[in-house]
Amino acid sequence: MHAQMKQETGVPELENNQSPKPPKYLQLKAELVNLLEKGKWKAHDKLPSENELAGQFGISRQTVRQTLGELEQEGWVYRRQGKGTFAAPKGAPAEPERKLAAMLTTYISDYIFPHIVRGAESELRGKGYGLMLASTENRKTAERENLLQLLEQPLSGLIVEPTKSAEGNPNLDLYLSLQMKRIPLIMIHARYPELTCPVLRSDDELGGRMAAEHLIRLGHRRIAGFFKTDDLQGVGRLKGFLAAHERHGLAPSPGRVVGYSTEEKRDKPMQRLLDMLKSDDPPTAIVSYNDELAIGLLETIRVAKLSVPEDVSLVSFDDSMLATATEVKLTSITHPKAEMGRLAAGTLIAMIEEGPSAVRNEIVFAPELVVRQSTKKA
Repeated sequence: MHAQMKQETGVPELENNQSPKPPKYLQLKAELVNLLEKGKWKAHDKLPSENELAGQFGISRQTVRQTLGELEQEGWVYRRQGKGTFAAPKGAPAEPERKLAAMLTTYISDYIFPHIVRGAESELRGKGYGLMLASTENRKTAERENLLQLLEQPLSGLIVEPTKSAEGNPNLDLYLSLQMKRIPLIMIHARYPELTCPVLRSDDELGGRMAAEHLIRLGHRRIAGFFKTDDLQGVGRLKGFLAAHERHGLAPSPGRVVGYSTEEKRDKPMQRLLDMLKSDDPPTAIVSYNDELAIGLLETIRVAKLSVPEDVSLVSFDDSMLATATEVKLTSITHPKAEMGRLAAGTLIAMIEEGPSAVRNEIVFAPELVVRQSTKKA
């Protein structure tokens, strides 16, 4: 009868007057507190991951998370999003989390980059993040030096514009180090092909096609193209330029398609254009890699005693302040600038706070053609 009553009331029958074992999370909590008191982990040492603790103690990850939550409330440990769980200093509050992001671009204060940086900084500041800035001046060695320094910082995340993205990635080892340290990484303008991090970029191939087709529709057939080919932006714009000619049954003259490197940008395009304009078959229109180069090409046309758009039509890229800075306002393909910076920062924050699965792997901005005074019918 006595045993039957216990069974009916749901009270377990104990043998030899033993007490029931405490819940598993309390057993784990007692064990971890014991190890912390004995100095197994010193202040700010990282504890094993939730998965490791679950495997070691033969319990679920959810149970481990519950235990660590109680230890955090009681001041034994502190946790960092995406970083792990750390031993708290004895008799002192946990080290405050430093929310710090970094942005590494080819340039900072030139051309369209101040707009990109301001957009990113505004978004990050609004979410409580500080921002470190660094530039490579478009040199691979400087990219490496900056990455080495950034790896020593307590970064929450990093935004990178690849340096000479069309010329390979000699700094792959450092990008793999970022992955090992679980530092979220986002790229803008282009992405090194071997990496899988999210990228925000303009559709440069579409932009190149739009620029050339605008001139073709105006009746131009002798169209010169100047493209920086050490970055993937320039490669994409050149590809679109060629595709537009093919689409309309045209074959661009090899002598009118000029590729140049960063180091050649201040002389080679201008000299090649001058030679073309002095030839017996000069171009009637030009597609320029960007507005910055277009200003130099515009001056070269003046030197040749010609004018835009009366003698030569001119289309460029980025729709920057330079596009409207001269007496001839440039027809130009848009670039998202500050919007790209804001969205890159917002995407990085989502990766930091919610994980990589919370963001899209590629965000592509559709370009638009802004028609001004620098183009007219042939």
